[in-house]
Amino acid sequence: MTRRQAVLLGGAVLPLLFVFALPGHAAPRKRHHHAAHHAAAAASPTNRLGSVEAWSAYDYKGQSGLVCYLIGDPRKTEPARMRRKPPMAMVTHRPGEKVFDVVSFVEGYPLKKGSEVALAIDGKKFAMFTDGDSAWSRTSDLDKKIVATMAKGRTAVVTGTPEKGSPTTDTYSLSGFSRALALIDKPCGVKR
Repeated sequence: MTRRQAVLLGGAVLPLLFVFALPGHAAPRKRHHHAAHHAAAAASPTNRLGSVEAWSAYDYKGQSGLVCYLIGDPRKTEPARMRRKPPMAMVTHRPGEKVFDVVSFVEGYPLKKGSEVALAIDGKKFAMFTDGDSAWSRTSDLDKKIVATMAKGRTAVVTGTPEKGSPTTDTYSLSGFSRALALIDKPCGVKR
């Protein structure tokens, strides 16, 4: 399985949890969903591990074992009047698959095909590939670098380009990120 397939397929289950477990968060549309994912999400209760500022940590039992993830909401979105589902940032661990620190951003609208999402953390820039309404880093090494930068950073700015309309900018406060990350690291056995 390629890195892209692992990210796309592994990430397909998490957004479904928002439908069943996280009020206020809409599930992003993904091409890789099917009935088995719906059944797995419905049968796997999500355990809330805690929240620190704008970041919330969760875990659940997936087909390959425990999955730990955190989500964060932006403190500011531009343009403010754009109609879209709520954007969010995510970091996911799937130790049963030996996958850690998977970073993704759900933009809440269909992204322009072939576009990249720009991520800037306190001025350090990263380019992320897109599919549907979400963006991911291209490698696990880049995921680790992004997570380490976020843990030490103050602000993350995400810029995406929709299929139609002007680019969007979401600003995330990273205050509390490292403490929320520790909440998912512990049950999934991640040592930093």
